[in-house]
Amino acid sequence: MAFLGRGWSFPPRFDSNKHLVMVEDVRDIEESLHILLATHCGERVMLPTYGTTLHRLMFENADESLLTALKDTLAKAILFFEPRVELMRVDAHISAQDWACMELLLDYRIRTTNTRHNMVYPLYFDQASQAVSAR
Repeated sequence: MAFLGRGWSFPPRFDSNKHLVMVEDVRDIEESLHILLATHCGERVMLPTYGTTLHRLMFENADESLLTALKDTLAKAILFFEPRVELMRVDAHISAQDWACMELLLDYRIRTTNTRHNMVYPLYFDQASQAVSAR
């Protein structure tokens, strides 16, 4: 499935022979999505529209309009910056294990293989001053 792509692992790491570890296929897409969601718009100087505005939505009221804004933000980012996938569904809820974490549930389809996948992307509240994400 080399047609799905190949790229650096994230975070970048090296094997025992000091070669850069590469990822490919579905893993490359998963890591690409994670990087996209973790990047704030404007953070990349040469690609100022790359990323999302998720961090701006973190302290809004948790209601239907917030979920709609989350879906819209994710759908636009994925549409423009990860064309290998089609976003099927987005859901969000506060984590049962950590009240300071909102979990985004993404269901998506890889266009070329027509296979469905999902991922949970955690957004953590950091001392009520900023939003940070973690793997």
